Amino acid sequence: MTRTSDPGLPAARTVAAQRMSVGIRGAVQGVGFRPFIYRLARELGLAGWVSNSPSGVLVEVEGGAEGLEAFLVRLEQEKPPRASIQSLEPTVLDALGYDGFEIRRSTESGRRNAAILPDVATCADCLADLFDPGNRRYRYPFTNCSHCGPRYSIVEALPYDRRNTTMKGFSLCPECRAEYEDPLNRRFHAQPNACAECGPHLALWDAKGHFLATRDEALRRGAAALRQGRIVAVKGLGGFHLMADARNEAAVARLRRFKNREEKPLALMYPDLSRIAAHCELSALEERLLRSPEAPIVLLRRNGRDDLAFNVAPHNPFLGIMLPCTPLHHLLMRDLGQPIVATSGNLAEEPICTGERQALERLGRIADLFLVHDRPIRRHVDDSIVRVVQGRELVLRRARGYAPLPVHLHTALPCVIGCGAHLKNAVALSVGHEVFLSQHIGDLQSAEAGTAFRQAIDDLQALYGRGPELLACDAHPDYLSTRYAAGAKRPVLPVQHHYAHVLSCMAENRLAPPLLGVAWDGTGYGLDGTVWGGEFLRITHDSFVRAAHLRTFPLPGGDAAVREPRRSALGLLFELFEEQVFERADLMRLCGLARAEAPLLRTALVRGVNAPRTSSMGRLFDAVSAMVGLRRHRQFEGQAAMALEFAVREGVDAHYEFAAEPAGPGPVVADWEPVILQILADLRGGLSAGEIAARFHNALARLIVRMARILGEERVVLTGGCFQNARLLHEAVEGLRDAGFRPCWHQRIPPNDGGIALGQVAAAARSFTAGSESAPALGNSPGKPGDRHVPCRPG
Repeated sequence: MTRTSDPGLPAARTVAAQRMSVGIRGAVQGVGFRPFIYRLARELGLAGWVSNSPSGVLVEVEGGAEGLEAFLVRLEQEKPPRASIQSLEPTVLDALGYDGFEIRRSTESGRRNAAILPDVATCADCLADLFDPGNRRYRYPFTNCSHCGPRYSIVEALPYDRRNTTMKGFSLCPECRAEYEDPLNRRFHAQPNACAECGPHLALWDAKGHFLATRDEALRRGAAALRQGRIVAVKGLGGFHLMADARNEAAVARLRRFKNREEKPLALMYPDLSRIAAHCELSALEERLLRSPEAPIVLLRRNGRDDLAFNVAPHNPFLGIMLPCTPLHHLLMRDLGQPIVATSGNLAEEPICTGERQALERLGRIADLFLVHDRPIRRHVDDSIVRVVQGRELVLRRARGYAPLPVHLHTALPCVIGCGAHLKNAVALSVGHEVFLSQHIGDLQSAEAGTAFRQAIDDLQALYGRGPELLACDAHPDYLSTRYAAGAKRPVLPVQHHYAHVLSCMAENRLAPPLLGVAWDGTGYGLDGTVWGGEFLRITHDSFVRAAHLRTFPLPGGDAAVREPRRSALGLLFELFEEQVFERADLMRLCGLARAEAPLLRTALVRGVNAPRTSSMGRLFDAVSAMVGLRRHRQFEGQAAMALEFAVREGVDAHYEFAAEPAGPGPVVADWEPVILQILADLRGGLSAGEIAARFHNALARLIVRMARILGEERVVLTGGCFQNARLLHEAVEGLRDAGFRPCWHQRIPPNDGGIALGQVAAAARSFTAGSESAPALGNSPGKPGDRHVPCRPG
């Protein structure tokens, strides 16, 4: 048993006036919380003990009433910077006469609901150790302390102790042991604590796994290989990066070719802020995010002065940039002194590699060398992606630095698993009032991704010792996540996709109904047999009503239209002009269709075969992007919409206008016909794509305000993948505010499908609050849009 007692307390006092027991829940493990409590109690002359537990931290302190009061006040005011207290429950008891203050061994029993801290970027103190030639950790690539280093990627069980992490196989040397057991040392109970004598080490392998070098020589040779234009797979914190010289056109092109990633932007790592500022516009908030403990990839606008390879981010005015987040990356970047590509170590549609042999097998055709180490990675954790909009961070991919921190719900739940969506999947698990969200898993389109999805669910259940009483999933019957729920032999709650989007944003922002949810994305299973995606949902106290939506149009080829924006354009024009579209050469040119392609598409549209109808705002973006000549084929999800956003000409106040008037008891239809007819007229008149893009974005923002007025809800939630678009989000927020509405949007939960799992659990919470077994997760009856909801019983 580890017991660290304080011999410095006054020996004369044997019985304190009062004893106070304090249960603390939140992110309080792995942040230096126990040594902080120890020092605070010692300073105030209090006796007692502190211990980790599966639910958080337990404290008992004895002393005078003033000392106990000061302890509570200062505990919250002076807590460690990475700590987050969600609940603090003090109880005053009779004194027991503790002698001194001690840090007790963690307790194993009890309910497991402690928040596991995400992996934390290297702190300033450890960075100083790393580059100090007189320090025993000089150039040691696994330096850490209680304020930084791996957490979620290495923890195997709660409570967070070394024996419950992947560091358990490394025995501490005497010097590291002394640090680990000294409450006044910043490495006290830093579970990954190690040094060059007792900790993990680097090795350099060739593409066949043959050993080439070890330790610092491996690092230096890896850096030299990158300077020579070679591709190096580097095992980092939560998986591998594929790295290449960002200025070497041939190296970047080869990386793209073998990774099967044609045009999607590649993430970059820069050595320092000064080099970033030389290439990009950089606000104070963006600088703070880059330097934050989360250390995400931040989307920054290029200033036109970089010397990067064109293939890094073709036709993109933004770069995704991060600073080094581990000592290994700091050393590598200090040796290189230049930006490098640091993209996820995976193939298209697969999760990031975490193990050396797995990386050799899957990345051996891409990487020339492998810089590896022997600290096991318990779970894959990608880099998070963030952009700044409206003076706030907007997380687009939630992983390293953010996951698995929980979201607090008002309603305590039995254990519910949110299975997430098909694209950008993440899963969630509720424990009491807390919903723990997994790291980004990705698109469930490969066997490897399906395995990672199931592992993430098993992982959360194992960490918190819970089996689900209910599984909440997407209403789409063919998603892998939905099929998983159906086969789990537990009650199943199908949740309509856009309803989950709105509930996700409500949960993150702690909003209560009634309100209006604007859920705009590419695809969601609709209750009326169409593909939804341009939705205005009125959220009631127990369900929702589809109050309005975008006018529908056909998608010739179904899923093929998602890959080819020109098909969305054709479906839109066919809705307006019917078969005449195939007789008009000007319209066929706008769609980018060859004469030979027309007959099959014509048949599909006329007969309604493989041409599902959609209200998708994402597909409307695609159609407009294709019509103005920006993107008629896409290489990655959202590329056409991104091109339209990037094309916007600044300073344009002109706008198009949607038609939208209530007509009968059903949902209001937002009709895009006047917008498209005016775009056609502007194209004939020679208006630029940038001008049209600006007017289109302005029209969308005005549509949101108009619908808010028609539907009469003061609070308006903006959610769904379309609101990753900074221009759209900015214009919508400002328009709503100017009109007297109260807009709300995402911050640390992605607006895209990465936030769906949270919304699914929130739907379950609303179901339980309703006080019956019925589950109002599908909203109003698909056969009668606009009628009151028909509850759907869990399956």
